[in-house]
Amino acid sequence: MKFSPSDLTQIEERGLTPQKVLNQIEVFKKEIRFVDIQQPATIGDGITLLNDQEEAALEALYNHQKANKQLVKFTPASGAATRMFKFLFNFLEEFKPGKESVNAYINKHQDNNLRLFFTGLDKFPFYEKVTKYMRDVLKLNPEMMGMDAFVHTFVTVMLDEKHLDFGNTPKGLLPFHQYRQHTSTPLTEHLFAATKYLCNEGVAHLHFTISPQHQDLFKAKQQEVVKVIEKEANCTFEISYSFQESYTDTISVDTKNRPIRDENGALIFRPGGHGSLIENLNQIDADIIFIKNIDNVVVNSYEERVVRFKKILGGKLLELQERIHHYVQRLHEAPQDVDILGIVEFMQESLNIRMKEEFEKFSEKYQVEYLLEKLDRPLRVCGMVKNENEPGGGPFWVKHENGYVSLQIVESAQIDKKNEQQKKVFQSATHFNPVDIVCGVKDYTGKKYNLKKFVDKKAYFIASKSKSGKKIKALERPGLWNGGMAFWNTVFVEVPLYTFNPVKTVNDLLKPTHQKKL
Repeated sequence: MKFSPSDLTQIEERGLTPQKVLNQIEVFKKEIRFVDIQQPATIGDGITLLNDQEEAALEALYNHQKANKQLVKFTPASGAATRMFKFLFNFLEEFKPGKESVNAYINKHQDNNLRLFFTGLDKFPFYEKVTKYMRDVLKLNPEMMGMDAFVHTFVTVMLDEKHLDFGNTPKGLLPFHQYRQHTSTPLTEHLFAATKYLCNEGVAHLHFTISPQHQDLFKAKQQEVVKVIEKEANCTFEISYSFQESYTDTISVDTKNRPIRDENGALIFRPGGHGSLIENLNQIDADIIFIKNIDNVVVNSYEERVVRFKKILGGKLLELQERIHHYVQRLHEAPQDVDILGIVEFMQESLNIRMKEEFEKFSEKYQVEYLLEKLDRPLRVCGMVKNENEPGGGPFWVKHENGYVSLQIVESAQIDKKNEQQKKVFQSATHFNPVDIVCGVKDYTGKKYNLKKFVDKKAYFIASKSKSGKKIKALERPGLWNGGMAFWNTVFVEVPLYTFNPVKTVNDLLKPTHQKKL
């Protein structure tokens, strides 16, 4: 196909080239390459279960060594909170005030989410903010309103863009927790938690990936809260932000794989999914990078327990990395003196690396090259929680195109739903990925790896979307912790379920880990 002059300008402004866009269109035409999961990773077969002594030793190791390391917390916080309030948006669109009661609406739609929301209404951290707005701005008295009018107005104030507009607010800046004197946002909770395990020489470094239109909001909230936290924790912050690069955007096409255009005739591009954030992660220069999603936070009464496992995972990374760097250095500098069998045993037992069957038949030279190729990579230690039927990914042994089998985090979107055997394997997972990852991204000389070299570029997703009532297809790049880290060395460690506290819907804020006893 040919692009018009305006198309070419639009493509160039995004940092793309016509050929790259054409390549994206070709991807839509190809058959999706699903992953081939062999079996779930389980305790003793891909997932490590630590005992009390091991946990204590790893925590102590982290506490001892962290002062000599550059530490950064990397938090994807890109989008608005729209999906968090989906059932409430539906309520505003479909409920008919004056023609039906809220209770009748709930019963008609069997909407248990809405029932739970209204039952726990005064326990939400934004309850006072919304009712104050009703009094001060709308000049309403909530106590004098009928229940149906009150709850409908309450939701309207929360979500309508003319009022508090929570649905278009970044999730990281919403009220999540209610304390005696204040409410707290996820951004604030991440800062508080960071002071407990990231502070080196009185400074904690954090990086947030955000949408460009939210930068001023984040910086305003940062300016509002950091002085208070710094004074209380005796730790200052170095906070940086980045955006999903526009050159990682992807073209949208219709069901016949033709580029679609908006009402002005411009090509429609979409962000390339969170896998594009490998570009942002690749810019972080640190010895240890902790990754955790913006909505996975807890009230402060749970924080010490959660932080302890951050240190344990960090200690596990340091323990493994020390041995890897030692072996890689020896293999480079004195390969004739290394204990090949000892290295192989470490790789198999501690890194879950499955060796080629013919490895023993290799010459010594090729054995050394093979060991270096497998060891000299970025390393990630990933916390895994027991499966509680949460939607999302989990730990699996995956067979690659070349026949090699390795540990991977796999999302349901990567599975061929028509393949009953693959569905059965996926559903048999014993553990779930909470996105609790610690990364080592430097080699034994201290040089940072180019993380883009370790991406499985074929592990993309094709998502079905809608635009103006029409079905379109969108291309998403390999997920950050799926295909984006496909060729890293990977270690899974079981962590307690209380370390995983995401807020996917607003009702999650009613769970104990988000409720402070006042």
